[in-house]
Order: sequence, then C-alpha cells, then structure tokens
Amino acid sequence: MGKLFLVPTPIGNLEDITFRAIRVLKEADLILAEDTRNSGKLLKHFEIQTQMHSHHMHNEHKTVEGIVSRIQSGETIALISDAGTPAISDPGFLLTRACVEAGVEVDCLPGATAFVPALVNSGLPNDKFVFEGFLPVKKGRQTRLKILAEETRTMIFYESPHKLIKTLGHFTEYFGEDRRVSVSREITKLHEETIRGTVTEVLTHYTNKPPKGEIVVIVEGKS
Repeated sequence: MGKLFLVPTPIGNLEDITFRAIRVLKEADLILAEDTRNSGKLLKHFEIQTQMHSHHMHNEHKTVEGIVSRIQSGETIALISDAGTPAISDPGFLLTRACVEAGVEVDCLPGATAFVPALVNSGLPNDKFVFEGFLPVKKGRQTRLKILAEETRTMIFYESPHKLIKTLGHFTEYFGEDRRVSVSREITKLHEETIRGTVTEVLTHYTNKPPKGEIVVIVEGKS
C-alpha cells in the first residue's frame, strides 16, 4: 500500500518550503493540486516534474474514491493547495477522512499556514484560541456572530479584501467598538503589513485605505 502526503506550500515567499516537502513532491507518483496552473509555477521553480491532477472543492466528492484505490494499489500521492497547509480552509479533509477510514496511511508535513504567524504577530493572547476560518457569507452568519460574542478565547478569521470592511462592521456591532483586533495582510509577501487597534480604529483605517491581498483577522476574546 502507498501513502497520502499532505504537503504545505508557501503562502507567498517561495523560501518558505521545506527540503522534505520538495523531496516528497519529487518522489510522489502523483500530485493533487487545487489549481494546476498555479501549482505548476511552484513545481517549475523547484524543478519538480511529477505529474499533477486537479483536486478542488468542485470535484473532490467525485474523485476521492478513485484516489484512495490508487493509494491502496501502491501509489504515493501528495496533496497540495494553492497556498499553505491542505485542509485548512482548503480542500483536503474529505480525502484525508476517506484514507483514514480505509486504513490508508496519511502523513501531514509541517509547514506554512497563514493563521499561525498572524496570531503570534497580533500581540493578543495566544495560549488559547479558536480558528473560525471564513464566516458564513449569508445564512448562519448572524447566528454565528451571536455565539462568538461570548467567546473568551482569541478568535482567528480568514477574510477576502472586498468583505473585510463589512466584517469589521459586524464585529463592531456584535463584539463592541473597543474590542481589540489585528489584521495581517499579504503575509510573507512584498507588501506585508499588520494593523492593530480597536475594531473601530482598524475599520477606520481600511475605510480610508481599502485593503488588498490575503487577509487574516485576529480578534480578542470577551473579557
């Protein structure tokens, strides 16, 4: 029987990939990539010639069974997402669960993920925290925010730039204007920045200076 490797890839700076990750990607029989065009640039940079297949949220339900069968027949398959660690707000959970249920060995390599540096860099308590990922877009959003308004641990959210102002506005409404937040943008990239302050202060900043790029929002828990 083969093995499934979950391989983190850089979230920006290409130097943030491990020697082991490069070796695994070179030695694998197949690489499953969220976007083969995007991942093709990474593989070309590191001279990785392993064959790629597309594996994303729109087709993973249909392809999981066949992938598990290939691993059971002896193939080693590596799964990567566009950036960061697979299955963290990215495809990967369904395949991992199917492999575990089928008795297939799964090995997740350590590596890049956006929320850890954002959390550590926030200056907010990080001894206990909860990762929320993306909030519901419409249905369930209000209900989730009402629940999180009572959360005492530091909270971590992913958000898109065009929805950040709206989300910060909701935080003002449900968490209070003086709740401390930290917004990290473009982590490891050329224009990386972190803006810290109360929800109102950070909302004012991004209202005057619309954000761009990948965003992680760290929110202080209820005291």
